[in-house]
Amino acid sequence: MIKELGAKVFAAIIHKKNKKWIRAPFKAQQKVFKELIQKGRVTQFGKEHHFEKINSIEMFRAQVPIRDYEDLRPYIESVIDGKPDVLWPGRPLYYAKSSGTTSGAKYIPITADSMPQHIRAAREALLNYMHQTGKTSALKGRHIFLQGSPVLEDKNGVALGRLSGIVAHYVPSYLQKNRLPSWETNCIEDWETKVDAVVNETMEENMTIIGGIPSWVQMYFERLIHKSGKSVGELFPNFSLFVYGGVNFEPYRGVFKKLIGRVPDSIEFYPASEGFFAYQDAQDDRGLLLLLNHGIFYEFVSADTFFEKEPKLYSLEEVELGINYVMIISTTAGLWRYNIGDTIQFTSLAPYKVIVSGRIKHFISAFGEHVIVSEVEQALQEAVAADEADVIIREFTVAPQVKPETGLPYHEWFIEFDQVPKDMEAFSLRTDKAMQQKNIYYNDLITGKVLRPLVIRKVFKDGFKNYMKSIGKLGGQNKVPRVSDNRKIANALSSFLEPKNDFK
Repeated sequence: MIKELGAKVFAAIIHKKNKKWIRAPFKAQQKVFKELIQKGRVTQFGKEHHFEKINSIEMFRAQVPIRDYEDLRPYIESVIDGKPDVLWPGRPLYYAKSSGTTSGAKYIPITADSMPQHIRAAREALLNYMHQTGKTSALKGRHIFLQGSPVLEDKNGVALGRLSGIVAHYVPSYLQKNRLPSWETNCIEDWETKVDAVVNETMEENMTIIGGIPSWVQMYFERLIHKSGKSVGELFPNFSLFVYGGVNFEPYRGVFKKLIGRVPDSIEFYPASEGFFAYQDAQDDRGLLLLLNHGIFYEFVSADTFFEKEPKLYSLEEVELGINYVMIISTTAGLWRYNIGDTIQFTSLAPYKVIVSGRIKHFISAFGEHVIVSEVEQALQEAVAADEADVIIREFTVAPQVKPETGLPYHEWFIEFDQVPKDMEAFSLRTDKAMQQKNIYYNDLITGKVLRPLVIRKVFKDGFKNYMKSIGKLGGQNKVPRVSDNRKIANALSSFLEPKNDFK
């Protein structure tokens, strides 16, 4: 009771405090910008880019080019070698290890100034939920966040690990006794072994908050059901809050309802090794509140022009609703005008809210169509909603088939169903029609008979899990890309298809 009352009081205080920057977004960003430049002046990067002369955002843009990890790698390697004051004053507290797209692993610096912002944002998201809904009963039970191992390595005097493993060291003391799994279980590296251990530790507990990437939480739920013979809702009648991030939950909503027996409240986070950018602040709005007072300065590039010589750049004041933007960040970790690779769309400008629409490198444009993640997800959701059967999709990915054995090229959809459509051919046509409505270029290619309608390949049960296991990326923070402009994943999945598998 005391903990619940304290949470309500603290949540109200935080809500009142945050309203100030939410109502004055430009002022908040100007303050963050000035503080970043001031701190950055003493660094190697700041001196090379003449931060001492920067007195406006326009000058900042003129003197600091947009970079991705590969562009910033020489500076990061100097940091790893032990040199201080390279990108940010001093040396980092941690390196967050993540998968690189071109040159192996990435080591993202996390500093004494940036680490508290990760923790602050997660805490505020939960407190905001309690303030908005008045629900604090979840604090009475046990909590679990399926995450990577908290065991950290040493990288030349700096701790190295996955972001989720690093964050595990910052669980507040007042939540520690409610936290599961045990430290020993959390340190298990093999994902399937870890999930089995988590099941054993939690099955008899009063679980109220469960968090993690939906696909891996789904595996945990299925093993709970297999071992107990009960639904998740029966096992955990007080399970009231699901916390997730990294992927869109909507494609999983049907299977979660089936596994749990109901759909609990949920909060979507938008975290990354580079920073915690946004969180869902209202249960009836899937838009995520962009965090403008959390040590991150934002710029936005129109995704349609991103690969042009002079892409169109926008400040926060200039963005519009529904446009696909690449998000550029400058942070208290010393990431200057850094392209994290995500594309977002604004769903509200007062306050500023976003949805993650995909990755700038994850699209299909083999024929000039530039199909993005949000379009394929929305098309599939519409096809599911219109089907007479209670269709449930476990996982999917899409790739172009440029050189089919016969006929016109097409988009190839690899889908693992838990509950198949009543009529697969009709389902395929509905999905294709929805895609044409969402992407005019795709529509032109279909109507112009450059492409034929999409083809669905049914992936057998646990096919995606087995694929991820085969490439050493089962569990943790690993996700299957929804779309790819090449056939690397598509070709690998050919080993996981059901027979007589061609629906168009």
